[in-house]
Amino acid sequence: MTVTVAALRRYVVSHQGYTGRFRRAVADDVAQEVARLGAVQLDSISAVDRAHRITLATRIGAYPESDVSALLAGGRIFEYWAHEACLLPIADYPLFKRRMENLRERHWWGRMRTDEGRAVEQRVLARIRDEGGLPVRAFEGRSEAMWGWKPEKRALEHLFAAGELAISGRQGFQRVYELPERVIPREALDAPIPSEDEFRRGYALRAVEGRGALTEAGIAEHCRFDGGAKAVRPHVDALAAEGLVRRVAIDDGGPPVVVPAGAELDGAPSAAVLLSPFDNLMWDRPFLRRLFGFDHLIEVYKREHERVYGYYVLPLLVGDRFLGRADLKADRARAVLTVKRFTPEPKLRRRADALLLQAATRLARSLGLEAVELG
Repeated sequence: MTVTVAALRRYVVSHQGYTGRFRRAVADDVAQEVARLGAVQLDSISAVDRAHRITLATRIGAYPESDVSALLAGGRIFEYWAHEACLLPIADYPLFKRRMENLRERHWWGRMRTDEGRAVEQRVLARIRDEGGLPVRAFEGRSEAMWGWKPEKRALEHLFAAGELAISGRQGFQRVYELPERVIPREALDAPIPSEDEFRRGYALRAVEGRGALTEAGIAEHCRFDGGAKAVRPHVDALAAEGLVRRVAIDDGGPPVVVPAGAELDGAPSAAVLLSPFDNLMWDRPFLRRLFGFDHLIEVYKREHERVYGYYVLPLLVGDRFLGRADLKADRARAVLTVKRFTPEPKLRRRADALLLQAATRLARSLGLEAVELG
């Protein structure tokens, strides 16, 4: 079977489930959407709002910010290292016990657990055991610049990566670290650690189900697997043999995509939506270029004079096309979302003002803001 790029593009956008109207959601909706997407990325930048808030709001609408902490504390979702730091469905906790085992001695960022560090870890664990969940600011010590964490922060991150601590919520945007047995359901904690093959096949399947369609290289990037497409291929073969996924050829001659076995490869997306720069659709940049002709840039870490589009830029998606990029900022004191600048895509042949205002107004309401100002 061969499908057109246009049909695949419509399917991929439809699969994301963006809403075209203002909605109000409750905690159950948050948990269900995290499960449907498979992973929702977290990020600390709050120029508009936190990344997970925007990602969820564009799909389920407005929800109380406290719902995420309540779901974490209640063991209905959990936080862990997936694509990056992500909110994940609790059903996948047993699967990620393999990654916890893999990160037990060395963090992704190359930090080894040391004898000196383990002594700090034991002190940290003792306090959490006695006092309950604590954020990093509850511990004394000063952090050095950038990634020069204080010893207690390093201890907390090693314990979290190894699954010896879990996250029970957020204070501001600081993680609250807690003993896993106080927040993770017992059946998930007691589940056996999967083999590396079981983990990779299970996580690859979650990626395809959540994203709708991915190349094998895209699966590796989504899951942060080493070895790229070549290493993923045997696992896709196994999933295809089980009737869980299938490969589909695309009429542009590029690599085939992997889709759920029952996927119907078309759709009719219609919403005008401003996407978080960390939205799931934006993760695979080569795939974005292939399907949409869109080069996604995140410029928050650049100096101001080096930025092309702005500081915190949300792509404007209308139907199955990107019309431009909006540099936004939330003014919480005035409850206003400001569109500082809008840059249309080079080949755009129509004005996007009304669609931009529509998408910005809906996003503002979903994030608890009352008005939109166009700069």
